[in-house]
This record gives sequence, C-alpha cells and structure tokens, in this order.
Amino acid sequence: MGTAAADQVLPTRSPWPLPRGRHVTLSSGDVTFVRDTGGPPGLPVLLLLHGWTATADLNFSTAYASLSKSWRVVALDHRGHGRGLRTSARFTLEDCADDAIAVLDALGIREAVALGYSMGGPIALLAARRHADRIKGLVLCATSSSFALTRRESVLFRLLGGLSVACHVGRTQAVQRLAAALVTTRGGTRRVHEWVLDEISRHDWLTVLEAGCAIGRFCADPWLADTRAPTAVVAMLQDRVVPTLRQLKLAHDIPGATLHTMRAGHSGCIAAPDRFVAALIDACHSVRARLDSAAALAAA
Repeated sequence: MGTAAADQVLPTRSPWPLPRGRHVTLSSGDVTFVRDTGGPPGLPVLLLLHGWTATADLNFSTAYASLSKSWRVVALDHRGHGRGLRTSARFTLEDCADDAIAVLDALGIREAVALGYSMGGPIALLAARRHADRIKGLVLCATSSSFALTRRESVLFRLLGGLSVACHVGRTQAVQRLAAALVTTRGGTRRVHEWVLDEISRHDWLTVLEAGCAIGRFCADPWLADTRAPTAVVAMLQDRVVPTLRQLKLAHDIPGATLHTMRAGHSGCIAAPDRFVAALIDACHSVRARLDSAAALAAA
C-alpha cells in the first residue's frame, strides 16, 4: 500500500521543464506518481514507461514538451523507482504492466500508445499482451525481447539476486552504494549530475534490484510474433547496455514494425536530446499514422 498523499504536487530540480506531477491512488489502494500534460478531449494518449534504475523524468524530461504538442502525455514511476508505489510484493514486470493500465483507469483514459524505454520495453510489450483492448500501439526504445543471453549477463543478473538477498538481511546501505554506482550520470553539467543523484536517491533499492532480476528472466521471443499493435522501434546505434543488434532484431521480429535509428548510447535520452526527441517523434508519428489509417478503414 502506498503512503504518499494523493494529488500532491511535487517540486523538481530538473534542468528541463516538466509537466505537472502528482500522486494518484489506484483501484488497488496503492499510490504512484504520475505526470500528465492533459489536453483537449480526443487527443491521443502516449503512456511513457521508463527504464531500470531510472525514473520517468530521467528518461523523458527532454521529450515531454515536444511530445505534448501532438499527444496527451502520461508518465509514471514504476514500483520502487523514484516516487513510484511502494509494496512488500516481489517485483514483477507483469505487475508493472498492470500498474500502467491502472493509471489509465485512475485518469479515466480508455486507450493509449505505450512508449517503453529499456525496461519499459518489456513492460509495454506485456501491457499490450495482457490488455490488448487498452494498448493500441507500441513505441519501443533502447530495448530488447530478452536481456540475459551471454554468460556474463547471466552472472550479472544472478549477482543482482544476491544483492537483493543482502538487502533483506539488513545491509541496505552498502547495497545502495553499490547499486547507485551502476547508474550512469546522464549528462556532463553539474546541474544534471545533481539532479540525477536526487532522482535515484528516491529509489527503494531492494525493489530496484528485484527489478533487475526480473529483467534477466524476461524473454518475449516465444510470443513476440503474436504482437498485433502497430509498433515502432527506436534503436540506439552506439548502445553498450542493450546491444544494438538486439534492438534491430526486435524490430525485425515484430510483424510490421518500423525501425528508427539514432546515433547515441543507452543514455541518449539526455546525452543526445535533440536526436532522441526527433527519433521519438518520428516513431510516434509512424504508429499514429497506422492507427488513423485503420480507424478510417473501419469507418468506411
């Protein structure tokens, strides 16, 4: 059960302007943090799902303003991340997918296009699979259909499991310092550095580590070809966290997916904001054009 007050407006140290943020209460009684640009009735909704160890603002602060020109943008912090809901339940990506739908319910939104960055990609895919009537399109950025393919990666994800056990037995401070060291400071200025540290200081590191284990277990390959929602994939061409070849494979394996590339690493959302925003807008436009075309055919 969350403890934050619903509808509380929160301050930010972000170097970029942010939409209004507040805590909302879900039907479960849990409380999570949401940013919502609002907009006129009928404006299509873009649901932003951030990556592991990040927050909605860390991944999308550079894009909120541009995306909101054509979309009602809704973004949430996932379980244990930033200002996201707190729960004693073990972290699962499936629960995060259901949380995203519960946010739509709380805001009175029927349908959305889900945009997932890194860990947000699996959450978006699961949301579309579990709630096909609610998620009508997908934009998948810097992500993959699976994450533990090499021996080194398997060892890393097992290590995260050991760290989560250490949290359980009380060595939380040491684990938090080690886990925080894994977070890339996404930008070069002192202001950005301080803001990143402020954002990650809000994490529940036990849940974040459990999230890392969940990512290591995720594999969409057996059902990826069943994806029916119009999909666009944004691939980072210099990514060493989620190898670029896996991002390209994701685009290849989803029927009809369009591919949009940008020359940046995994933190391109902040390190190369202009290219990031341009790629996102292009990808979102591709999905929306196909949805509009399908709607026109259905109405004919």
